[in-house]
Amino acid sequence: MDTLRGHDVANDQDDFDYADDAAIDAPLTVVSDERRMQVRAYNYWASLLGDRTLPSIEDLSPDQLEDFGPHSVLLDFSTGLDNPAIVYLGSALRQECEIDGSISYINDVPARSLLSRLTDHYLQIIANAAPIGFEAEFVNQRDAEILYRGILMPFSSDDETIDFVFGVINWKELASRDERQALELEVSAALSSIMPAPTNVPVWADGPAGGDTVDDAVDAAPLPPSAAPSAPMPVASLDEEPLDLSGMESPTDDAPLADWLALARDGADQFRTSEARSHAALYRAIGLAYDFALVAQARPDDYAELLADCGIKVQARSPMTAIIKLVFGAGYDKTRITEYATVLDHGRALGLGVGMLADHLSNYAGGLKALVRDERALRRAEAPPRPDKRETARNAMKAAAAIDPQALATDTDGLAIVVARREADGSLALVAQLPEGSDLAQRVMLAAAR
Repeated sequence: MDTLRGHDVANDQDDFDYADDAAIDAPLTVVSDERRMQVRAYNYWASLLGDRTLPSIEDLSPDQLEDFGPHSVLLDFSTGLDNPAIVYLGSALRQECEIDGSISYINDVPARSLLSRLTDHYLQIIANAAPIGFEAEFVNQRDAEILYRGILMPFSSDDETIDFVFGVINWKELASRDERQALELEVSAALSSIMPAPTNVPVWADGPAGGDTVDDAVDAAPLPPSAAPSAPMPVASLDEEPLDLSGMESPTDDAPLADWLALARDGADQFRTSEARSHAALYRAIGLAYDFALVAQARPDDYAELLADCGIKVQARSPMTAIIKLVFGAGYDKTRITEYATVLDHGRALGLGVGMLADHLSNYAGGLKALVRDERALRRAEAPPRPDKRETARNAMKAAAAIDPQALATDTDGLAIVVARREADGSLALVAQLPEGSDLAQRVMLAAAR
């Protein structure tokens, strides 16, 4: 089944205990296939996170998400917490709620519709600043019993304030009580008409031991020597099994860069196939990826050729991401790619040499998850303060040149949304205009008409 880690591994165990780690959020618990849509939505949200505290609303395009976009809704809290604006409403959700025309605010949602259930949950996400899953059942506006399951995910326009919430909801309609009772009666009647299976059937239907039943025969038969009870065999701990490093010796200094990549990929494969999914295998794989990065830095032409062959581009703000994609695969879980790239950046900042990162990870207090948490905290502390967008906008309006009222564009009704400024002489000057027909202009119009 789909998992939050983005890949399917039989009996897969997570690499780390996320319970007390604030830097790497614990994935939601998934216990049935019906939750796949919420899992995919969470994976999508996590892929937009990167190094930010919250994903940027500018990266979200619900209308382009063919998978779960029709089951989604986007709420804008910039107009207030009590009555957020509905910026986007998916077609499937709109149809389920029987909404034909336009809908602008959560207060406009029809009573007893599936969307009305969001009000029970969206304030929690503002308080927790993290995705929230929910599930329940209720009787909708058609008096049908609905089972629904969903997830709400926070987005931000400034990486500080949660001013948008993206929700994805899946649902199914239950049969009515009368239909269920009728079906139960039919099943009971069908089962009662079936002849019961005979018990105590003789082992020999008409043979010499016709009186012996299966149970008697089993009880009488002696156990073979191989099946006789014996002392329990000791079970070796998977964590105690030494890591098989045969055939993984480091290439020579003059070996092609492709050999270093092959070695790093072998390390990643060792980690994937390791039954124990041990820290040792993971740390060695990341260490080999780091070694490859060091050699690639010294051979930029060969590195560029490998990137071109794999169709991978280097991101200027996170160059180590390309290294991790080359080693672990471009389709590897995006959250893990970001974490491992952070570890490589950490090693480069410390000036660690070839073969040193794996030991450094093993000796780091708290291991990989603690290192990632500390590295992200350090980046946030060293980052320059973000400019106050509101103050910047106000300063721009204070300095803007006045607009000739005759030059203002209006809609077919002669209306326009403008920004006015009080001048020193007491007069009003028009200094800006919202684009005609924009969503923001429509929301301002609705708010002004209240």
